[in-house]
Amino acid sequence: MSDKKILCCPLMSAGHTIEVLCSQESCAWYIKNYKMCSMHVIAHNAALEVQAKQRKK
Repeated sequence: MSDKKILCCPLMSAGHTIEVLCSQESCAWYIKNYKMCSMHVIAHNAALEVQAKQRKK
C-alpha cells in the first residue's frame, strides 16, 4: 500500500466471490507505520521462514 495501491482485504474477501477493498486506517488489522495490512505482513514473514528452512536442507 505504500505505492498508493489499495489491495483487497484477505479477511473480508474470504468466502465471497467479490473482493472487498481494504479499509486501511479504519481497520483494526491495518498497521499505520508500515501502511500495510497485518495479514500481508504475517504471510510475508511466513514465506520468508519457509524459504529459510528450505535453504537449510
